[in-house]
Amino acid sequence: MARPSPERAPSASEQLEALLGKRWPFPGRPPKHDLSTWRVTDDWPDPVPVTLAEVEVFERWFGDLFDEFFSSPL
Repeated sequence: MARPSPERAPSASEQLEALLGKRWPFPGRPPKHDLSTWRVTDDWPDPVPVTLAEVEVFERWFGDLFDEFFSSPL
C-alpha cells in the first residue's frame, strides 16, 4: 500500500502572503538601486592589520574550535 506523501511546507514568501493578505513581493515601483549592476572591489591592505585585542577575542570565543581543528590526529 502506498503511503501518502507529506505535504510540502509553505515557503517563506507564501507564509508572508498569507500573513499580510497581499502578494509578495509587493507590486509597484522597482527598487531605487539595481543590485545586479553593483561591483564589489577589495581595497583592503595586504596583509590586513589585526590588533592584539582582536586576536584575543577570537582566541577566547573560538579557542576550543581552533585547538580541535589544528591539533594533530592521535
